Amino acid sequence: HRTPRPTSPTPDPMPLPLHSHRAGIIGTGFIGPVHIEALKRLGVQVNAICGSTASAKECAARWGIPEVHGNYDVDALVRSPNVDVIHITSPNKAHVAQCLKALRAGKHVVCEKPLGMNSRETARVVAAVKKPGAPVFAVNYMCRFFPAILQMRAMVARGDLGRIIHVQGHFFQDWLLHDSDFNWRLLASEGGKLRAVGDIGTHWIDAVSFILGSRVERVFAHLETFHKTRYRPKGALKTFAKADPESRIPYRVDTEDFGSVLMRFGKSDHGFAQNVHANASISQVAAGWKCSLSLGIYGTAGSARWDFQQPNEIVVGRRDGPNEILQRGTPGFLDDVAGFTDTPGGHPEGFPDSHKMQYRAVYEHIASGRKTPVLFATADDGHHEVRLCEAVLRSSKSGAWVRL
Repeated sequence: HRTPRPTSPTPDPMPLPLHSHRAGIIGTGFIGPVHIEALKRLGVQVNAICGSTASAKECAARWGIPEVHGNYDVDALVRSPNVDVIHITSPNKAHVAQCLKALRAGKHVVCEKPLGMNSRETARVVAAVKKPGAPVFAVNYMCRFFPAILQMRAMVARGDLGRIIHVQGHFFQDWLLHDSDFNWRLLASEGGKLRAVGDIGTHWIDAVSFILGSRVERVFAHLETFHKTRYRPKGALKTFAKADPESRIPYRVDTEDFGSVLMRFGKSDHGFAQNVHANASISQVAAGWKCSLSLGIYGTAGSARWDFQQPNEIVVGRRDGPNEILQRGTPGFLDDVAGFTDTPGGHPEGFPDSHKMQYRAVYEHIASGRKTPVLFATADDGHHEVRLCEAVLRSSKSGAWVRL
């Protein structure tokens, strides 16, 4: 049964300000407070937190969050009448179940990546989001919202670099260099069978996909585990923390430390990036690199290079003219990213700001009644990235190209 449409439709209501949408956070580890800080900078009310009893109370006290759901009581947070949007920052294995609970309760969702542990699970989220009247759903691939990434996307779509020939880059970290470094992401049972490529490599792939306006269709991958045995503490350990040498126990590592991935992207939204070849090196054992997501887009008329650790600059390369360094907030790096940068040129914006810009885009999309562009990663994007991770694993095992 459908209610008849009124004969004289009423005008659309004015979009609500962002602070009229109230957030709840699941998870209190490294990334949870990143979400909280970004939301508070936007004026969004963070009304509830969920995690272990001790960590949830501590996080609530630090950030002034009134509603605490300890003992990982996700059901209580999902039922809360004081929450409109749920941010899921829990370990990977919990994502899908928590997403589905939030969607069934009619809550909008921002879920950390990866969307789930396997594509069979993530397909359930895609199906739930496609139902009529389903809430807004975003996956936290926040690199899309660095002004430089948005600028490079505009340059490619406009043809500033000509036809794109290939893309090259890396994502290097060193926080798991030692065999005594430990985090739940090292365990396939907690984070998934693909670790370095799944955890950080997918950020590189999603950023390139966003810039090109196309998706990966085929992969050829080689993965390696340098530390076959590692040492873990007897208790839990937060991200980037160090284990006490006196309380370590050995375990067999079942995820990769580094890898190389060749990719063939498919058709683009425009005519300048069709069937582009790309290659990326991914490592969490690269000494001296803290968080270097580096990528270069190489075309017939020029190139554009960017690094996460120098986020406010794009290096533009020319064959028949001088190279340039474009700086955020100055001519050539300004109009195309209007609305996604807040400070004047020379005032750096970085990792926290990319989260803020992404959540602004999500909450504005909700407040406008879905009238703003969908620049954030969707459930379908998150599902595709999980399928890609599965293809990478199959390719590394078979030594052959794998089509998604």
